[in-house]
Amino acid sequence: MRILEAILLAVSLCADCFAVALCASVTVRKVKLRHILRVGLVFAVVQTGFFLAGWGFASLIAGNLQKAGDIIGFLLLLYVGGSMIKNGLDKERRERANLDGVRNLLIAAVADSIDALAVGISMSLAKAEAAEALLVSAAILVFTFVSVAIGMPLGSKIGEKFGKIAEVAGGIVLILIGLNILLDFV
Repeated sequence: MRILEAILLAVSLCADCFAVALCASVTVRKVKLRHILRVGLVFAVVQTGFFLAGWGFASLIAGNLQKAGDIIGFLLLLYVGGSMIKNGLDKERRERANLDGVRNLLIAAVADSIDALAVGISMSLAKAEAAEALLVSAAILVFTFVSVAIGMPLGSKIGEKFGKIAEVAGGIVLILIGLNILLDFV
């Protein structure tokens, strides 16, 4: 995996985190630095942990699923990307996460990190090496933190529309990466 692919994967995964940070901050007049650091760190660590957990779990069972690995990886990314696009285009969706409390912060971080778990599984099934998984993990950690740090201050100014666009873009990138995995299989 090239560095550019790792960056694109990380950026696509952090689109949901950016959208949540942006939308959750819509009603906040002034976002404090300590709040940005706390939310960014929690999202980044949880997202990276879920990715590594997915990669590690699939690595343990990869021998049994080797033949179907690329197809399963493509289907997972197609599902995740399609869900992100659907959610981004859903006009009735009005979710706003309150990221002030520890419980709500963890729930939001875990909910946004399910995609990273699926991507970790799909990468492992596509026979990604440990070095590739670590490269993607580092990119996920950095880009997730940065996306939250950017999304929170911009939230009150940009609003919900940009969050939906980011989610749709993230979904499209995941589907394209899934297609790349499928094309490698064929």
